[in-house]
Amino acid sequence: MSSPTNTALNFSEFTAPTYDEWRKEAEITLKGAPFEKKLISKTYEGIDLQPIYLRADGEKIEHAKSLPGFAPFVRGGNVLGQHLDGWEISQEFAFSTPKEFNSAVRTDLERGLTAVNIVLDKATRNGDDPDSAKVGEVGKGGLSIATLKDLQRALEGIDLARVPLFIRTGASAMPFAALLFALAKQGKKSLSELRGCIEMDPVGVISHEGSLPQSYEEAYREMAILTAWAAKNAPKLQTICVHARAWHEGGGNAVQELAFAIATGAEYLREMTKAGLDVNVVAPRIRFAITVGSQFFTEIAKLRAARILWADVVKAFGGNEESQKLTLHVRTSHRNKTIYDPYVNMLRTTVEAFAAVLGGSDSIAVAPFDEVIRTPDDFSRRIARNTQIILQKESHLDHVIDPAGGSWYIETYTDQLAQAAWKLFQEVEAKGGIRAALETGFPQQAVAAVAKERVKAAQTRKDTILGTNMYPNAKEKPLEVRKPDLAAIHKKRSAELAEFRTSSEQSDLTSVLDKLSQLLDSAPERVLDAAIAAIISGATLGEITRTIRSRDVSRPKITPVCIFRTAESYEQLRASVEAQAAAGTRPKIFLAVMGPLKQFKARADFSAGFFQVGGFEVVYPKKGFATPEEAAKAAVESGAKVAVICSTDDTYPELVPAFVKALKAADAKQAAIVAGYPTEHIEAFKAAGVDEFIHIRANCYQILTDLLKKVS
Repeated sequence: MSSPTNTALNFSEFTAPTYDEWRKEAEITLKGAPFEKKLISKTYEGIDLQPIYLRADGEKIEHAKSLPGFAPFVRGGNVLGQHLDGWEISQEFAFSTPKEFNSAVRTDLERGLTAVNIVLDKATRNGDDPDSAKVGEVGKGGLSIATLKDLQRALEGIDLARVPLFIRTGASAMPFAALLFALAKQGKKSLSELRGCIEMDPVGVISHEGSLPQSYEEAYREMAILTAWAAKNAPKLQTICVHARAWHEGGGNAVQELAFAIATGAEYLREMTKAGLDVNVVAPRIRFAITVGSQFFTEIAKLRAARILWADVVKAFGGNEESQKLTLHVRTSHRNKTIYDPYVNMLRTTVEAFAAVLGGSDSIAVAPFDEVIRTPDDFSRRIARNTQIILQKESHLDHVIDPAGGSWYIETYTDQLAQAAWKLFQEVEAKGGIRAALETGFPQQAVAAVAKERVKAAQTRKDTILGTNMYPNAKEKPLEVRKPDLAAIHKKRSAELAEFRTSSEQSDLTSVLDKLSQLLDSAPERVLDAAIAAIISGATLGEITRTIRSRDVSRPKITPVCIFRTAESYEQLRASVEAQAAAGTRPKIFLAVMGPLKQFKARADFSAGFFQVGGFEVVYPKKGFATPEEAAKAAVESGAKVAVICSTDDTYPELVPAFVKALKAADAKQAAIVAGYPTEHIEAFKAAGVDEFIHIRANCYQILTDLLKKVS
C-alpha cells in the first residue's frame, strides 16, 4: 500500500470573513426578524450580551493581558492557581446539637470533605446562652454552642491544624473566638496552625436581619481587638467575612452584589484603620463569601470582577500588592432552588459549582439538593460533596490555571461587570458608605427593584424554573419533610447548660466571676486573653458576651433586604391546589380540542403544561371534536369548571363564539378560555363571554391564581 501524499494546508488561500459579512449572513437566516431583538440579550445587570465576541473585543480590555498571581488578580492570587492543592471542599451542616454535628462532620471528612462550615444558631450568633434565649432561637439555622464543653464535643476527633474552619458567627466574633482559642490551648494545639475564618460581618447581618445585637461601635471594637490579636497569635486565621448573601438571595443582580459587597469591605477597612490597624494587617484577614446562581457565564465573570474591584479598593487604602489579593469562598444559591421536582436542584448546584471553580474560588460549599425542604441527610450531603470531588478529582479542573481566562466573551463580561459595579460602589461611597446607605434604604430599594423583575419574569415564564413553572412532574411524590423540633432542642440545651453550671468541675463560681471581672477591666490588647482565661475557668459564651457588651446601649435597626426564593409563589399556589386535592376536589381543566390533530395539538400541549404548573388536573381528549356544541357538552359532562378551546387563529372566529354560547347555556358559571392571543378578535371574543387568554406572554401565575379562586 502506498503512503498517503503529505499535503500541507495553506490557510492564506482563504479569506477570513469580517464581522459585517457574518452579520449579513445572520440576518438572512433570521428572515427579517430584527437582529437586535433576536440575537442580543439584555441581562438583569442592564448589559447587552452579544451573539459573538471577537479578538478585537478582548484586546480592548486592560486586565486581559495580566497573568495569574499578578495585579489586578483577575486570574487569581496564586501563580499556579489551584494546581498544587486544589480548592477547599467545604460543606455546611444544619445540625443543632454538638453530638449530631460532630457525627456528621467526621463522617464527611472521611469521605472527601477538606473544610468545615460551622453555621451557628441564632442564639449563639447573638451571644445568648440557651437558657436565656427565646424558644425558636436555639437550634434555629445551625449549631448551638454555649460552653467550652459544647465546642469540645462538636469538634472532637477533628484535627484543627489540618481542617480549616469557616465559622459563621454573625455580627460578633470575639466570644466564639475565645471559645475556639481556649479549646486549642486546652488541647495544647498551636494557635499558629489554626486556619479558616471566624466570620464576623455586622453589615451582612443587619442587611438581611434588620438589626444588630450590639452597636456598630461595639462591633468594630470587637473586630479590631480580635483582628489585631489573631494577626499576632493565629496568623493563618482570618477574622472578617464579607457575605454577599443578602444581595444575591434578595434578588439583586451581579453588579449590585459586587458593589455592595466591596462597599462593605471598604467599610471594614476604614473602621479598622481608624482603630489603628495597618491596612496590610487587615486586608489579608478579610474573606469574601459570594453566592452564585445558575447564570453560568455571569457568575464566572462576577467572581473574576470581584478580584479586580477589591484590588483597587485595597490599593486606594494604601495596601501593598500582596494585601490586594482577595480570598474567595463561594456558596451555591438558595434563591433558585425548588420544593417541587427537587432532584433538579442537583443539576443547578452542579452548574453553580462549575462556575465557582472556573471563577477561581479558594473554597466552595455546595448546598444539598433538599436544603429548602428539610434537614439534609447523608445521601443529599454526599451528592453535594461529590459534585465538587468529581470536578476536582475526575474532571481535573484544578490542573488548569484560570480555565476561563482568554475567552473574549468572559473577559469582556468581566470588564463590563467591574466597570458597572465600580460606578455603583462610588454612588454608595458618595452617600457616606454602605452603613449610611443602608440607613437611607438605598441598597434595599435597588435590590428590591431587580427582585420585582425576577418575580415577574418567573410568573410570566420568561424565566424558566424547571419542574415548577415549566415542565412540571404531575405524578411527583413529595419528599418527606424533616424539620428540627426547636422547642425540644431549647429544652434539651437549657438542661445541658444547667447541668454544666452545677457540675463539680464548674463549682468554683468565685473564680468565674473573678475572671469575668478581669475581662471587664482589661486593656484592649488584653481583652481576648482575659476572655480565654474566663472560658477555661468555666464561663459561658453568653456570660462573656454580656460582660464585653456591658457598657453598650445602642441597637441599630434598618429595613432589611427581603430574602426569598423565586419559585415560592408557584409553590404556594400548587400547595393550595394539593390541599384541595387531598380533600377530594382537585380543580379540573377540560381541553376543548377542535378539528384534526394537527389543528389543535400544539396549543393543547401548551395548555396542558400551563395548567399542570399549578397542579390542576387536565382532561385532554384523544380526538378533536367536530363541532363547538359537541365540545361544550363534553366539557360540562367532564365536571370541569374551566374549559380551554384549542385550535388555530384562523378557525377561532367560527368556533369560539359558538362554543362559549353552548358552554354558558349549559352552565353559566363555567369559565371559558382561549389558547392563544388572536389580536384582531380579542374584544369580540371577550364580548362573546371569553374569560381569559393563555399564551407565551401571559402571566401564568396570576391566571392560575384567579382561576383557583373562581373554582374553589
